[in-house]
Amino acid sequence: MAKQLYLIKEGEISLKGLNRAFFEKRLKNNIKDKLRPYHSSAERQKGRLFLHVDEDCPAQQIERALSTTFGIVGWARAIMCEKDPEVIRKQAAALIQGSGERNWKTFKVAAKREDKSFPVHSYDLACMIAEVIHEIRPELTVDLRNPDLVFHIEIRNQAFMYTDSGRGPGGLPAGTAGRGLLLLSGGIDSPVAGFEMAKRGLKLDCLYFHAYPYTSDEALEKVKTLASKIAPYLNGTRLFVVPFTQGQLNIRQKAMEDATTLMFRASMMKLASQVVSTEGMQCIVTGEALSQVASQTLAAMSFTDSMADYLVLRPLVGFDKEEIISVARHIDTYETSILPYEDCCVIFSPKHPVTNPDKAVMKEHYESLGMQEFIDGALKETKIYSYNARGEETGVWSFASHLDRNRAEEEEN
Repeated sequence: MAKQLYLIKEGEISLKGLNRAFFEKRLKNNIKDKLRPYHSSAERQKGRLFLHVDEDCPAQQIERALSTTFGIVGWARAIMCEKDPEVIRKQAAALIQGSGERNWKTFKVAAKREDKSFPVHSYDLACMIAEVIHEIRPELTVDLRNPDLVFHIEIRNQAFMYTDSGRGPGGLPAGTAGRGLLLLSGGIDSPVAGFEMAKRGLKLDCLYFHAYPYTSDEALEKVKTLASKIAPYLNGTRLFVVPFTQGQLNIRQKAMEDATTLMFRASMMKLASQVVSTEGMQCIVTGEALSQVASQTLAAMSFTDSMADYLVLRPLVGFDKEEIISVARHIDTYETSILPYEDCCVIFSPKHPVTNPDKAVMKEHYESLGMQEFIDGALKETKIYSYNARGEETGVWSFASHLDRNRAEEEEN
């Protein structure tokens, strides 16, 4: 079967020295995950990956995969031919002619000669391609600074040519920096936090606290949609949906009114820590930004950190709201996040929350609430939704059955 060819530009991976093979293997596997069930393969040549994909794989699926895979800074659909000047001329002409009617007015040729044994030097190669372009589109003029068309040619083991190119998200391949648990709400911030940590190579699953009927089924569907939207960046994810109504009602009944949000966040950290432990993860990720709300002051975050058994990462801690919104728009979560279905953090928040809590006092107060039985009960009723690397929901099961399977596997091993 004929193959489509895509040239992929690596970013930070190329700086990894002796560890580069590990990062490249993960990158290749992440790309393959998004292109299933089609066959694909990738080979590396000095700062480039060359991806070959079945001809019947939709170009939209390929390009969506490359645009959402961390580790890629750029990509282009390319053509390949033998390193013969006449063959190159013919293929360059075919590429321009096949581009259709474009509103180009200016162009430049970017030639790169990795194979120094090739007899035509880069400047002469660029001139040769420019002549071909002029023969086909004589109205075009050369503009080396801001051209409408950039014709790329790279001489390697073969000649590779392309015009249109796309941008990748950069960063490091998801799964190269360990695993963590993202506290995913229905708001703007937490999906962005997941995106930012996945960009640094962290593999993430998500956890959502649901307080039905105080939070609606629409609020749950909103969060599931958010999980599906960030799943391609995370190279697939699982969403743990925790029914926490009874726990929150206990907090509202027994806690000091101004401390209810802090008590809820402490419970979140305790429950999340149990999931992290069970799943062999290393950290918890939140969408908190310093001083954005009362529970995100230094003193408040210091208290909630003290209730977690694992490292808590806050990639948005120094972001302002406009910066967060900008990223949310870029990853297509913003419009979903602003749907008018509030999460339990908003519904149960006090009118005048404490902003400068005493850590020791708050920890003692939390212990008086008897939250562990509510946490254990909520975990027994937790459901897990699975999303593949394309963002498609692939299954749902209970956390209890998941633990049973894990135990059975451990016993077999």
